[in-house]
Amino acid sequence: MFYDRAVFEAIYSLSRQSKFLDFVGIFLANYVGYFLILAVLVLLFLKKDWRSRFFYLSLIALSVLLSRWVITEIIRFVYNRPRPFVELGFAPLISPPAGWAFPSGHAAVFFALAFAVWFIDRRWFLWFLAVTVLMGLARIFVGVHWPLDILAGALVALTSAVIIRWILPRPDKV
Repeated sequence: MFYDRAVFEAIYSLSRQSKFLDFVGIFLANYVGYFLILAVLVLLFLKKDWRSRFFYLSLIALSVLLSRWVITEIIRFVYNRPRPFVELGFAPLISPPAGWAFPSGHAAVFFALAFAVWFIDRRWFLWFLAVTVLMGLARIFVGVHWPLDILAGALVALTSAVIIRWILPRPDKV
């Protein structure tokens, strides 16, 4: 965990140095997710037939549910890792979230969304992935997650998206 703390301290040390950078970090950590959700809804709307829309909506919803509210909560029940602001005793830049840090629920949700976009429209995947990575870095920057929390959330999300995609029948097979 030495590297985890060292990376956290390197990223977190950038906070409170510039009001603009703090604003960007807070925006990415708290609000950019709403734009990602809106963007994925637009991508779904652009699908031509209702079967494709339903398939991809199911893929997204089930991936997010599995990653965030099943796997993440099971891991948190077993492994109780305090958040950085609790362990190190400082006030984060955003309202302190409750609960354990590992794995990151935000990372689980939004990486699941990004990985689902891979199946919807690969042209948009890298954009979604980049914004989600920035969100994860921002969650470290504002002091509410360790780097490994974000990486674990991304791994949980990838696993969930692949499992759900494997289970769901393709819309052209229904």
